[in-house]
Amino acid sequence: MFRSHTCGELRLSDVNKQVTLSGWVQRSRKMGGMTFIDLRDRYGITQLVFNEEVDATLCEAANRLGREFVIQINGVVNERFSKNSNLPTGDIEIIVSGLTVLNASLTPPFTIEDNTDGGDDIRMKYRYLDLRRNTVRANLELRHKMTIEVRKYLDEQGFLEVETPVLIGSTPEGARDFVVPSRMNPGQFYALPQSPQTLKQLLMVSGFDRYFQIAKCFRDEDLRADRQPEFTQIDCEMSFVEQEDVITTFEGMAKHLFKSIRGIELTEPFLRMPWSDAMKFYGSDKPDLRFGMKFVELMGVLKGHGFSVFDNAAYIGGICAEGAAHYTRKQIDALTDFVKRPQIGAKGLVYARVEADGSVKSSVDKFYTQEVLQQLKAAFGAKEGDLILILSGDDAMKTRKQLCELRLEMGNQLGLRDKNNFVCLWVIDFPLFEWSEEEGRLMAMHHPFTSPKPEDIPLLETDPAAVRANAYDMVINGVEVGGGSIRIHDPKLQAQMFEILGFTPEKAQAQFGFLMNAFKYGAPPHGGLAYGLDRWVSLFAGLDSIRDCIAFPKNNSGRDVMLDAPSELDLSQLDELNLIVDVKE
Repeated sequence: MFRSHTCGELRLSDVNKQVTLSGWVQRSRKMGGMTFIDLRDRYGITQLVFNEEVDATLCEAANRLGREFVIQINGVVNERFSKNSNLPTGDIEIIVSGLTVLNASLTPPFTIEDNTDGGDDIRMKYRYLDLRRNTVRANLELRHKMTIEVRKYLDEQGFLEVETPVLIGSTPEGARDFVVPSRMNPGQFYALPQSPQTLKQLLMVSGFDRYFQIAKCFRDEDLRADRQPEFTQIDCEMSFVEQEDVITTFEGMAKHLFKSIRGIELTEPFLRMPWSDAMKFYGSDKPDLRFGMKFVELMGVLKGHGFSVFDNAAYIGGICAEGAAHYTRKQIDALTDFVKRPQIGAKGLVYARVEADGSVKSSVDKFYTQEVLQQLKAAFGAKEGDLILILSGDDAMKTRKQLCELRLEMGNQLGLRDKNNFVCLWVIDFPLFEWSEEEGRLMAMHHPFTSPKPEDIPLLETDPAAVRANAYDMVINGVEVGGGSIRIHDPKLQAQMFEILGFTPEKAQAQFGFLMNAFKYGAPPHGGLAYGLDRWVSLFAGLDSIRDCIAFPKNNSGRDVMLDAPSELDLSQLDELNLIVDVKE
């Protein structure tokens, strides 16, 4: 028997009990003739005591133990004289009578502590060591609890968990596919699924009625904090439903997760915001509503007064940061530099302060009378001590997105984005299509199977760009945690959708014939949603990146530095796959 108890289990009630523990050496300390070792496993830490006067040989063996040695000890539980209130086991210690080294360890490349001295690169290279740290392991334990609660909730709602294939056919639209060559079918390739979208729709055609899957998905796209080349979705689909049914079901799941995982009871319905309002007032289809600073359009107030930057602008808008009039010129210059960064692209920033006497002082005073500046103040409902920040540009949507970045930065600087404060909403009524400059055509904003709003279907013939989608995203604290839509189940409407997207009937049949053919055999009205499990976990854990809640993530270049993947193949493997690699410079 390697252990009778874990390292996080023993308490004062266990005093005088003979026990066996196994684990890793966290640290050791020598004090006079005594050696103290903290023994760690997944469950906690227990202090071990070796006494030179009682057993010098055993104490000498303990002194030879290094960090991360795997050991087994036998001993008796004793009440600690100097208790440690920071540890659940801090009231006891083990007086060791027997020691076995199960495995020695090299000195680890970084300390296995909550606040480690290892940088990201070294921790990813030795991820199996990084996973020993409490903070990292806690994220994976949270992930486990969330998947258990998801399965529990969906099972109670009548959903069936069904696995779908990982080797499928490649489909256009969306991100790039990862492809897999087929040895048995020379010159042909599988693709890894970007999502199980068409497969879950086929399950609805099959009569499964309510499906879910905690599914691995793969997208070959540039990475950032909330993206990985492989990620996990809570993928769901329902038959005989309208948008309200889907939203009600999955708002219920969100509330269940908040209560069971975070102990937060959400009783009010989530706010619903049309996409057009989200873009108009927040410059984002995933607005962070933990704080205000709603956009105010200022064309009628600031245009036509001789300030050419505003007079020539197609859009002028601003935000009001309450209580931020104390910002110095240096701080405002830093904000100006922030919005002028290439990734944001604004040309400059105008500010106005509301002074203690109610007057307004701005960076463009010479162009505006106090009367006009008072109109500016009134447009925001600003008061003494507030700071107004204004951007303008020749493209309204682009300028709103720049203003969004400024708003979020001000939220950060003013401490308004508390990770323990959660504000949830649904963004609805997305456009069905968006124009792609690269492709020179309309593209599906979500995917080609998204149904238009029933009342907008006639516009498909006359003004497809104006058609709204029967789609919905759940947004929490500025993060899109999930999204979905009601699907097209009418073959004629699906064919019309493909035509608008530039598919010839032959191409549509080649790419999606299996789905279109299935619809000819009685497809029920259906819709669904997919949550990003990684995003949910990172949100609940208060993380800045989903990478920290994935056991073995990729780095920002899409590489697994621990496994050194991707890597080159042997020539013999390439020959088997009928592949010739020609890397262009």
